[in-house]
Amino acid sequence: MTARRARPRHPGRSLLLTSALGLALAVVVVPFYWLAVGATHSSAEIFDSPPPLLPGGHLGENLATLRETADFGRVVLNSLGIALVYTLLAGTVCTLAGYGFATYRFRGREALFGLLMLGLVVPAQITLVPLFKMMAELHWLNTYQAVVAPNLALPFGIFLMRQSMAALPQELLDSGRMDGCGELRLLWRVALPPMRPALAALALFLFLYQWNDFVWPLIVLRDDSAFTIPVALASLQGLDETDYGAILAGTSLAAVPMAVVFLALQRHFVSGLLAGAVKE
Repeated sequence: MTARRARPRHPGRSLLLTSALGLALAVVVVPFYWLAVGATHSSAEIFDSPPPLLPGGHLGENLATLRETADFGRVVLNSLGIALVYTLLAGTVCTLAGYGFATYRFRGREALFGLLMLGLVVPAQITLVPLFKMMAELHWLNTYQAVVAPNLALPFGIFLMRQSMAALPQELLDSGRMDGCGELRLLWRVALPPMRPALAALALFLFLYQWNDFVWPLIVLRDDSAFTIPVALASLQGLDETDYGAILAGTSLAAVPMAVVFLALQRHFVSGLLAGAVKE
């Protein structure tokens, strides 16, 4: 048996790749590190030259400022509740719509889907004034439903679920119908179990989308007690003075739930996105 010849190694290429990965890692990690460090310093120390690179001793003061000026505990609960409810409702709407576009054949399906996909390229700012008038006519201003309802049928979510469900064998669905399954039971028992990676990717996207949303909650929410985290942090910026230490502390706390959700769903995230690339 002939021995397999070992491939020649290229130390220069390996060193270049390692250096590029190290640089990319630094670009991603360093801002988060400085965010955490800045949360422990006062505003005056943050703007020192050179800037502080080690933790300081003002974290307690910054957290106290958040609690006193923004009622940050309630703000976190507001954001968490809104994001969870939105993820559940929008995930349901996007899944049902994606299932319908993927499995039903009806006249005008492709045109309707193309019209829906225009929402991916139309700037969201165009819809702010019409949506605000709708919320005012419904007497929903300064309510949580005004934050959640307008974006339940998110075009990207529908696109992701439609592309994922298009990979399901039509014979599998037809056999379920022949066995007497209703459409909702067929969706729950047959279509959704293989879609767990796509559902995890959808849930992560929807949660982060709502958690980070700033402009729309700023427009429809009036009371400080109803603010979400981005709106509450923006309210800490004054005309004469801004407490950047408190803002960085609040931003650091706001990043914790996002990290937890991502770590919980990361196993399914990439495979869920790749599922959308399967052709019909």
